[in-house]
Amino acid sequence: MNPLISIKSVSKTFSKGNTTIKPLEDLSLDVPRGEFLSLMGPSGSGKTTLLNLIAGIDSPTSGEILIDGRDIAHLSRTELTKWRSVHVGYIFQLYHLVPILSAYENIELPLLLGKLSKAGRKEKILAALDLVGLGDRADHRPSELSGGQEQRVAIARAIVHDPDLLVADEPTGDLDRESADSILTLLNTLATEHAKTIVMVTHDPKASAAAHRTMQLEKGRLVEESRTPFSSLS
Repeated sequence: MNPLISIKSVSKTFSKGNTTIKPLEDLSLDVPRGEFLSLMGPSGSGKTTLLNLIAGIDSPTSGEILIDGRDIAHLSRTELTKWRSVHVGYIFQLYHLVPILSAYENIELPLLLGKLSKAGRKEKILAALDLVGLGDRADHRPSELSGGQEQRVAIARAIVHDPDLLVADEPTGDLDRESADSILTLLNTLATEHAKTIVMVTHDPKASAAAHRTMQLEKGRLVEESRTPFSSLS
């Protein structure tokens, strides 16, 4: 089976004053469909730049980024926006929930841009809530939820349109250990049982151990790879 993500000789360069900065240099990486990949490395190593390129938030200076066989590196801004709305779900450290909306209404937001009927949206939202274990919290606002529950709502919002790819930027960085472990178990389940391909940036070795594979970045290059059984989370 072809990898869902295939990055080929990608470099990213930008200028800051008179200085040229190269956060990624000639990087290649394949990510199989349904893999939970963790990216680690010191600040400035290129982790977030790589995540943004994979998600189509930014474009490389050179190289190819094939997602399910399509080179997104050369799509226009409009084409990227449309592609992201179908294929990518975002999970971030800060949940970005709208405080005045219920969990249900927060999850509904990305669906309002589509053509689904109200009944069709309801079916998808309730399924996403059940999947993240919050079927009984649909009417709760963020202030009525714990941090871990808020992140579960954010994950439900990211998966409600059934994307192939989830990108997670420090998704457990604002959580206590118990809540973090619960979120990592959920992410692993989404990859293993629901064939979601997940790329996660983290500074936390314990969070990284929950992934199927960990790649270490240093100065824009992949320097080390390790695989850790998910059982090590416990």
